[in-house]
Amino acid sequence: MASKDVPTDVDRLPVPSRNPLPLSATQEAQVRDIYYTRVRNHCAPEIKAFAECAAGRTLTVSFACREPLHAMNSCMKAHATQAEQDAAREEWFAMRLARQRERERKQLKKSAQEDFMREWWRMPERDEESRRKLAEKQALEERVGGARASHPSNERK
Repeated sequence: MASKDVPTDVDRLPVPSRNPLPLSATQEAQVRDIYYTRVRNHCAPEIKAFAECAAGRTLTVSFACREPLHAMNSCMKAHATQAEQDAAREEWFAMRLARQRERERKQLKKSAQEDFMREWWRMPERDEESRRKLAEKQALEERVGGARASHPSNERK
């Protein structure tokens, strides 16, 4: 499971608590996406068999593809457990550093584009107040359970 989206073990952070932390709606949606992806990966052969059977059919799908459909549904039900949902939540927490790096990379790209546009159109430089606000916004961390998510690099400060 070593893909470019999944960080290495060095980049992973532990789950802050074994008790479920309240996450925002967006964060819960991200956990759900990870959960659904994990379940679909477990049942990939069954899903593929059903998709191949259903290709080119319309009304006859329910009759002609009954066996692959039942196999796919039973696999999905077998793997859609609370333990799998907990594993997805742990994976989401473990990927906090990767998400933070991605946010920082996007912010740097955005500010570089803004600087280019200011230079191109000969617009005035940002004043000190707007630079300070931008730096504060970039320094914000991801919130988990209403509090900022801490990681080892911030604990030294």
